[in-house]
Amino acid sequence: MSAEATNSVTPGPMPGAVSGPVTPTAPRRRARPRIDLRRLGRAALLGPAARGRLPDAISHVVDAHRAHHPDADLEPLRRAYVLAESSHRGQMRKSGEPYITHPLAVTLILAELGAETTTLTASLLHDTVEDTDVTLEQVGEQFGEEVRYLVDGVTKLEKVDYGAAAEPETFRKMLVATGNDVRVMSIKLADRLHNMRTLGVMRPEKQERIAKVTRDVLIPLAERLGVQALKTELEDLVFAILRPEEYAHTRELIVRNAARADDPLAEVADEVRTVLREADIPAEILIRPRHFVSVHRVSRKRGRLRGSDFGRLLVLVNEDADCYGVLGELHTCMTPVVSEFKDFIAVPKFNLYQSLHTAVARADGQVVEVLIRTHQMHKVAEAGVVALGNPYAPAPDDPADGERVDPTRPGWLSRLLDWQEAAPDPDHFWSTLREDLAQDREITVFRPDGGTLGLPEGATCVDAAYAQYGEDAHACIGARVNGRLATLSTVLKDGDTVQLLMGQDPASEPSREWLEHAHTPAARIAIQRWLAAHPAQAEAQRTEVQEDRQAQEDRQAGERAGAVRPAPADASDPDGPAPEQAPVRPAGGNVLTDRPGATVRLAGCCTPVRPDEITGFAVRGGAVTVHRVECAAVARMKDGGRAEVGVRWGEATECRVTLVAESFVRPHLLADLTEAMALEGAEIVSATVEPPTQQQVRHTYTVQLPDAAHLPALMRAMRNVAGVYDVTRAQPQTQGG
Repeated sequence: MSAEATNSVTPGPMPGAVSGPVTPTAPRRRARPRIDLRRLGRAALLGPAARGRLPDAISHVVDAHRAHHPDADLEPLRRAYVLAESSHRGQMRKSGEPYITHPLAVTLILAELGAETTTLTASLLHDTVEDTDVTLEQVGEQFGEEVRYLVDGVTKLEKVDYGAAAEPETFRKMLVATGNDVRVMSIKLADRLHNMRTLGVMRPEKQERIAKVTRDVLIPLAERLGVQALKTELEDLVFAILRPEEYAHTRELIVRNAARADDPLAEVADEVRTVLREADIPAEILIRPRHFVSVHRVSRKRGRLRGSDFGRLLVLVNEDADCYGVLGELHTCMTPVVSEFKDFIAVPKFNLYQSLHTAVARADGQVVEVLIRTHQMHKVAEAGVVALGNPYAPAPDDPADGERVDPTRPGWLSRLLDWQEAAPDPDHFWSTLREDLAQDREITVFRPDGGTLGLPEGATCVDAAYAQYGEDAHACIGARVNGRLATLSTVLKDGDTVQLLMGQDPASEPSREWLEHAHTPAARIAIQRWLAAHPAQAEAQRTEVQEDRQAQEDRQAGERAGAVRPAPADASDPDGPAPEQAPVRPAGGNVLTDRPGATVRLAGCCTPVRPDEITGFAVRGGAVTVHRVECAAVARMKDGGRAEVGVRWGEATECRVTLVAESFVRPHLLADLTEAMALEGAEIVSATVEPPTQQQVRHTYTVQLPDAAHLPALMRAMRNVAGVYDVTRAQPQTQGG
């Protein structure tokens, strides 16, 4: 059967809010219903639960459901319970308990999160099609197409084999099923949570295997979907299985702190209540105990823990504006820790999360973290997409940002589905996904039009280009970061403004080197997909990169031996030496070779053009690379025993060449320079702009010209642009002795 467990623990009624940390023996009192699955899991971990007969569990589901949806029609739940109970009758869990306890417990978890009736109905039936004689057709006839679709999706997820060999393709299918309706994954996460709570009957090695998959796949997915209540309890359960000694130590710290007579969190909570009461801001102040993994992380970061490290204050208000009112009062009347302030209301996280984070310092030096949010924000912070209701319900008249209101396709999941469609193979998709799930921090960068892009920490301009333009980013030639020209490899910081500069060539190619700077799946998959579809160009790029790196190593060796950097070329000499760049993808269609049918390309290190004297060398893949005879790489390859290949200029007059423009920094320089080049008939194939130094900037352009004779005129036109003081051909340095 799909649910393997023992020592079944069914969560009881939802506990009310309390004003201090929960101790292992603290009695639960019923108050205003609130999502607090963390406390349920906490109680289960701190002490064994009773194994008595399950009470009338459907009444608990109904009570929890009515707390969120007072007017809900309960008839589908009643009928679903009757069908599930009769279908599973006689089936037992491995612990010896009736199997119906499992779908009931899963449904109760979702009801406490605020799931709507359709989701709860499907949850009660989620194992019937797989484990009983009930068919999907019967489910559809009795409960409608929506419930049928959800049950079918969960059934498919149950068949996923999480073995290492099966992971890529099966998980890919799992995401496809989830993407069409995120409620499928919600049921799956609740199902896994209950099974993790009751995993004791399994062999230790199987517990470890299930815990590792939960850690690597399902917990990051819960984080991405914003279901923090499930995510944090799953983290604690996995922590207990995979790191039992550290878990036991953390548990002891929590129990010891709960027995303390003094509670700095409670004292600060009283101060905050007084401050807000005097400011006439209605608010509810709660103490949120940290879960086990959070306490463990804090202890590793800070060493010896103090009372304020075991929890945080949560301030709940009615309106968004009240959040900032609370913040102002706290920062005015108490000592704020400015470095701890974060505004996730103005800039929500990618997983729907909104809240203000701050911290205040006590006189004794203890720092108390404070979360400020509205009641609705709190609901979404705990339950994520589950709290957003029925995705098939009519949209509101004035919907907010679609990233936050569409539970069927939250932005991250939509992007994930695009990645799996674009990935060249399941293994590549799987490795890219695992890298993305491992990213637990995100930055927000701004576009010039005021829009935002959510990117993982460490993302570069390459990632921003593909996040904004998709595969059209192949044509990106540079970027401005905070108004200054920057290379595509520039690492972005939270709050940066990024303007991406796009070329006009529809056949633009991404550079293989971009892979070294791409951190997001969208960027890596798009680049690798293009390389896989264009093997000849990809091989040429690979060879060019290798040769350019070798040339750079040779140049560095020469510099270490005392080589002197040559002076910039005379402006009248287009063939004069200039500092070497790594030009991008020159073509060789104007060169004939003694090897018929061989692919010909112009070397990126010296970019020869007619009437340069040229020679060629065979490279891997059967291509022939053409160099200027004075190129330093030619001498190196001859010394290495590489045989030359006869090459000569063809009759065509068009050429591709790389130019280096050096200029002073000024506004609109790039626009003026590219306009001047276009007026001379030059087609910009690629461009690189280095970060400015001492108010000077260096541009490298690879351009296609209809006739090599136009090159001097082009270089003169570029030099005539205000601020440009030199334009030269890109070629390697001459090595000195």
